[in-house]
Amino acid sequence: MGKLGSIRPPKMLLRIYSLCILALDLVTLFVGICCTILIAVYRMFRPPPLKSLNYEVAMVVGAGRGIGKELALQLCQLGVAVACVDINAETCAATVQRAQQLHGVCRSYQCDVRSKDTVARTVNLVKNELGNITMLFHCCGLPSPRALVQESSEVRDTMDVSVISHFWLLDSVLPCMRHAGKGHITILSSVAGLSNGSSDRGTRVPLSTAQFAVQGLAESLHMELRHSNSNIIVSLVHVYPFIVGTEVAKDIRFRIPSYFGTMPAAEAARQILDGVRRNYAEFSVPGYLLYLAHVLRILPKKASFMLRDLLDTGVDFA
Repeated sequence: MGKLGSIRPPKMLLRIYSLCILALDLVTLFVGICCTILIAVYRMFRPPPLKSLNYEVAMVVGAGRGIGKELALQLCQLGVAVACVDINAETCAATVQRAQQLHGVCRSYQCDVRSKDTVARTVNLVKNELGNITMLFHCCGLPSPRALVQESSEVRDTMDVSVISHFWLLDSVLPCMRHAGKGHITILSSVAGLSNGSSDRGTRVPLSTAQFAVQGLAESLHMELRHSNSNIIVSLVHVYPFIVGTEVAKDIRFRIPSYFGTMPAAEAARQILDGVRRNYAEFSVPGYLLYLAHVLRILPKKASFMLRDLLDTGVDFA
């Protein structure tokens, strides 16, 4: 016992060794963060190249109108086989008809994404007819223009459509992507639904809660797939401007129109596909507002409220 005790390193040496390891880890972390920031700044001026989408199979949920419809049409033009999914069979069929006029491969599927069994059956049908799904676009949770100027829907419906449906879709689509060896999940979150510009702000609580939940879901899914070394990419898209039609543009007012103006759904879809094809993990439409949102997060909450009151758009930075 005396000999064994004599060859043990002193406690001081162990503490010095531990401090050296900690210092090395901190230096490595600091260098890694600096490199990441420099690469991000460089990519602002020189974005990564656009990847080809030929022979991909995309499932667009909410393809009957708005951004979902435009995404489906533009994906068809890029050589993607598109499964248009919507609860409204007529509007979904109209999207498919327009896509076929553009010589795209596109099929219509009526589906209520609030039902787990219905989602599973629809995904199996898409897989049998078009192949393994390699791209998923969830657009049906975005508030419509009317939802921003009328009373919000029932709480359960809002959460089922905007949040719970993601889990049913992921349960069925992720195995397809793993079997194909690749995948891209695009989750849209509407900042326009995070707060209300009218006096009765309480009616927008379900919309706000749903949109925040979607953002948390995207970040959690990204971390899980990253740790599992999966070749599946997750893109979270913050839609900042109000995507409105001419019939409701008069109902939404802006204190600074040039800052938070309207944008056609076709242009929003183009910007979304641009970010997806560059494999961005998180971006916004328009793009510059994402960086502003990150900066505003470090400000006191009261300062954030003051800025929102100045803009008077009913939009919170999340």
